[in-house]
Amino acid sequence: MKLAISSVALMAGSAAAFGPFGAKAPAASTPVVKSFADDLVGALPPVGFWDPLGFAEKANDSTLKRYREAELTHGRVAMLAVLGFLVGEKVEGNSFLFDAQVSGPAITHIGQVPEGFWALLLLSIGAAEQFRAEKGWVDPSEVPIDQPGLLRDEYIPGDIGFDPLGLKPEDPEEF
Repeated sequence: MKLAISSVALMAGSAAAFGPFGAKAPAASTPVVKSFADDLVGALPPVGFWDPLGFAEKANDSTLKRYREAELTHGRVAMLAVLGFLVGEKVEGNSFLFDAQVSGPAITHIGQVPEGFWALLLLSIGAAEQFRAEKGWVDPSEVPIDQPGLLRDEYIPGDIGFDPLGLKPEDPEEF
């Protein structure tokens, strides 16, 4: 009985796929408004500005700038994580950090790392985040309550001023 009911329900649903379709009304045109998102680096032909989840539609320029900052930061952390995973796979033996206590495949390394390293890592991340916040974010005491996490107007997302090798271009347009 359950099989018969399920079969009828499936056939009824699939029959609608072959039914006639009504004429569609023409879509109303909307004016194109140029926003901060249109000028973001990476909006190039043929794709242009790519926002499949529609974040840009609901966000103002300040929020988009904050999204861009988060995107760049998380992308850089992910690149460093991949590099660390690959290097950890190949580097065994004497290490200036772990005194050769870590061995085996990289997937097992996290359990072998001494506890002191995690405290050092936490302090390093905290210092880096503090530096980034002082460089890019407006002081919380000066931010309106309805705009948390407001970035400075002159701040370019991703530019924290750290360039020990001098690779950053001087021209803001080239950056």
